[in-house]
Amino acid sequence: MTPEKIALVQDSFKKVVPIAGPAADIFYDRLFEIAPEVRGLFPEDMTEQKKKLMQMLAIAVNGLTKLDEILPAVQDLGRRHNGYDVTPAHYDKVGEALIFTLDKGLGEAFTPEVKDAWVETYGALAGVMIDAQAKAA
Repeated sequence: MTPEKIALVQDSFKKVVPIAGPAADIFYDRLFEIAPEVRGLFPEDMTEQKKKLMQMLAIAVNGLTKLDEILPAVQDLGRRHNGYDVTPAHYDKVGEALIFTLDKGLGEAFTPEVKDAWVETYGALAGVMIDAQAKAA
């Protein structure tokens, strides 16, 4: 990732932080709409899960300038997904729900350049998680 793309992701995420609750709602509503089969992988009460989502996003986004520091946590998260019956195909749906959420939450600020930066960021991090999950299986 280029420094410019990292800046786009980090700057746009600052606009998501104030709407973290509604953004998490949009994300999971969309995820369960496009991938209803994953609903059973999550608790009935999603309150804590939504907080965890936003916390993990914040850690990942803030750590983009120091990937060597966050990669172990990203890999560990991927390995833990083995215990949740997560498949590589699920990552595509999560990415789709994330981009949808950012589009809805950021509105006009979600420019094509910002979208491209987020798609690249998510793809890179998901790739690390998928690889770690596969190696741990």
